[in-house]
Amino acid sequence: MSRNDPLEAVNQYINAFNQGDVNAMAATFAVPGSILDGMAPHVWQGPTASQDWYRDVLIEGEQHGASDYFVTLGEPLHNNTTGESAYVVVPATMTFKVQGQQITQTGAVFTVALRKLAEGWRIASWAWAKGTRA
Repeated sequence: MSRNDPLEAVNQYINAFNQGDVNAMAATFAVPGSILDGMAPHVWQGPTASQDWYRDVLIEGEQHGASDYFVTLGEPLHNNTTGESAYVVVPATMTFKVQGQQITQTGAVFTVALRKLAEGWRIASWAWAKGTRA
């Protein structure tokens, strides 16, 4: 876990998501944390926000036949650090399968607020703005 670079914490979270590693995702999160996403119920908060969100991702994925989620981040649009706080905004692309058909969502934006804790940078909150499906 990066102690000095908030963007590295963001990348570690996305790498954990891509691997389906809910424990590694949670390890990058501050407690409490929050998530704002296009998927209902749209907001997750508290000490288990990342785990609760991922559980709901899997439930919704099963309902729609979606699987194999993979996020690729672009170059940051914002990567600002002020003291113990950081704000990172990155363009993102997500690929996944629905009923076995490959879907690519481009033009998404991943916005992250981080806090620097004794153990390093942790995600305090993130929001995902959906892109378009191709």
